[in-house]
Amino acid sequence: MQAQQKQQEWLYQWERFADQETFLFLDWIQPRTLDDFRGKRVLDAGCGPGHHMRLIAPVAEHITGMDLNTAALARTTLADLPNVTLIEDDIARHRPAQPFDVVYSIGVVDHTDAPDETFENLKNMTAAGGLVIVWVWSHEGNGLMWGLIEPLRKLLLSQANRTLVEWLARLLTFVLYPIVHTLYRLPATMLPYYAYFQNFRKLSFERNALNVFDKLNAPYTEFISRERIERWFNARDFEDVSITFYRGVSWCASGRKRSPHVE
Repeated sequence: MQAQQKQQEWLYQWERFADQETFLFLDWIQPRTLDDFRGKRVLDAGCGPGHHMRLIAPVAEHITGMDLNTAALARTTLADLPNVTLIEDDIARHRPAQPFDVVYSIGVVDHTDAPDETFENLKNMTAAGGLVIVWVWSHEGNGLMWGLIEPLRKLLLSQANRTLVEWLARLLTFVLYPIVHTLYRLPATMLPYYAYFQNFRKLSFERNALNVFDKLNAPYTEFISRERIERWFNARDFEDVSITFYRGVSWCASGRKRSPHVE
């Protein structure tokens, strides 16, 4: 497996936007809670600017953030926290000196060059009995994204100036508001992204613009099928597995790593 290359798109994104919505993080790790991090050695795999680390640091024994593109940014934004370490490295290839009690990755594995290999390494970085928690975009429910939006993004925006892409995202967010607050308030559950837009109505304009920008900015997205995520959390390697189809567009998945098998 080749090393993941740095992608400046992510640094631009997290220098321009912030994600401070606690309820989203708690939704994405369900049925786990902050108590599952209490007193643990934790790894945030693909930590971005460290917004989720700030939620966990008060309860964790120690939390390590790892990111190939934004570790320096996270180091600055989390400088006030005493139990935090930041590492600039590829989450698909890193070999820690000791495994972690909890490894979580929110919206990152599906943006790596090889999601299967990336997840395998998350498992390898987790201690026996420890938790692996991921949130990824689903193949199911996202036909409009992988069938239309993503091909158009690659064709028209992959080489575009990021400032232009940002303002396009803000414009599209503005256009969505009257639609989401009128048509999508009707009991028309057959509409695409009906459940997803329930969250849209809870969020600020800036946070919704981040969601749109993320879809236009990400250099690569692989939409993960249920069969694939079930394979990741297979019964041989994991117990206490939970897989939830969240808002019709993504998977919240977690499991406890089994002890090594004795042949």
